[in-house]
Amino acid sequence: MPRAVREKQMLDAAVRVFAAQGYQAASMDEIARRAGVSKPLVYLYLHSKEELFSACVERESRALMTAVLRGVDVRQPADRQLWDGLRSFFLHTAEHPDGWAVFHTRARTHEPFATAAAKVREDMVSFVTALIHAAHREQAQHGPLPGPPAGAEGKEREAVALAQALVGAAESLAGWALTDSRTGGMSADQASATGANQAAATMMNFAWAGLGNLLEGRPWTAAAAQPTG
Repeated sequence: MPRAVREKQMLDAAVRVFAAQGYQAASMDEIARRAGVSKPLVYLYLHSKEELFSACVERESRALMTAVLRGVDVRQPADRQLWDGLRSFFLHTAEHPDGWAVFHTRARTHEPFATAAAKVREDMVSFVTALIHAAHREQAQHGPLPGPPAGAEGKEREAVALAQALVGAAESLAGWALTDSRTGGMSADQASATGANQAAATMMNFAWAGLGNLLEGRPWTAAAAQPTG
């Protein structure tokens, strides 16, 4: 069997075990058993439990970013790009729940693996920040942008803050969606697609609708929430 195929078998098995048991509790014996190989062969290919886990984190994080970027057409308006990106994100996490658990949940609790997981989040934030800037540019063609925060530095900080909030909300929603097993009799593929559409729509209504108000100069203010009369 070609080395690449054998390594894929080992990584597939390792992802399932690490997702279910965590890094510390996962057994190399169990990983080898699920991969259908001997434990010495796992060590020959991946050298150590730490390197095996690192390889799993790297593979799963790269697969998620690739899925998101492939789902986005940069020629589309910013809101359409965000919708396509969100849908691709939720569809991938639904179809690869073990991979999501490995690099999002398991890796974040163990150094140095947390660094790799943080890098994926930084890439997501950068992607969304770029979309927010694109939305600003689109809005500028139709009217003035909202004034505060003043200056280029203030606007950059605001865009990054909005992107951080949106990515955090999407991560939280993905985790919740994976625990919500109501499929209504649908197949797994149908349930994944339906769930991805619903989650993406939730995020667009929650985040992009509010961002639209901000771009049109109607930001929420504490003064607006004061009781009247």
